[in-house]
Amino acid sequence: MANTYSAIKRMRQTERRTEVNRQSKSRLRHQIRSMRRALQSKDPAAAATLLPKTFSIIDRSAKLGVIKKNTAARYKSKLHLRVKALSA
Repeated sequence: MANTYSAIKRMRQTERRTEVNRQSKSRLRHQIRSMRRALQSKDPAAAATLLPKTFSIIDRSAKLGVIKKNTAARYKSKLHLRVKALSA
């Protein structure tokens, strides 16, 4: 257990950041899941409308450090290829 003021404050900050990171990661997973469902249902209109929002959430997660930049690029690349293939 922390017994200095700075350590107590650090614990409070860590708890807040952990919760924010958890929410952000959950939001990212839900968005990618909904995007994959739209792709599986072979609905090009729904996939095309979901793509910009999904990219935005992926970019924001990478910027905040929830996922690494290369992981974000990989997610975006794979999703874009699948949307492109579906619309063609």
